[in-house]
Amino acid sequence: MNHRAVVWLDRDGTIVDDPGYLRDPLALRLLPGAGEAVSRLNRAGIAVVLVTNQSGIARGLLTEQDLRSVHAELRRRLASSGAHLDAIRHCPHLPDHLLPDGARPCACRKPRPGMIEAARDELGVPSDTPQFVVGDKPADVRLARAAGCRSVLVLTGEGRTTRRHHDADADLVVPDVGAAVSHILEQLSLADGGPSC
Repeated sequence: MNHRAVVWLDRDGTIVDDPGYLRDPLALRLLPGAGEAVSRLNRAGIAVVLVTNQSGIARGLLTEQDLRSVHAELRRRLASSGAHLDAIRHCPHLPDHLLPDGARPCACRKPRPGMIEAARDELGVPSDTPQFVVGDKPADVRLARAAGCRSVLVLTGEGRTTRRHHDADADLVVPDVGAAVSHILEQLSLADGGPSC
């Protein structure tokens, strides 16, 4: 992998409006500025990998095919902003508190780092590559810590609630994904002048 850094990007509430268990591609709504934010990372040579918990699959509320269709639409919408994702990883499993007695938790559901660890191996991410987790939920902040990344909490989605109750370990709190990208580029001395008008 020849990228300057990796951004592990949450989906629902971070770049996409979160209606709950999104299964219809036509219901997908990019949050304002999300496409341009991802495009700025792409132009700076930073890998962007979506990491998303999708327990709706285990709950029977959507299928793997539904999720593929939603992600195909997401890729199409991002492409219209000149943006792309380098990879998508999802966890289809139930939260721990819904597991039947005796069932072992998966390794991939955020905040556990399984999705990031697998993607690092598949993409060949060197251990010294700067890495950031951007998301709106406590699990995203804790994922960053578990995976050895810097955490950026956005105040879209559930971010305001997370800030009030859970953000003690977030490295940075910003209004939205556009501000997160500006911070990341500044940290890496790759500032691009911000979004285009």
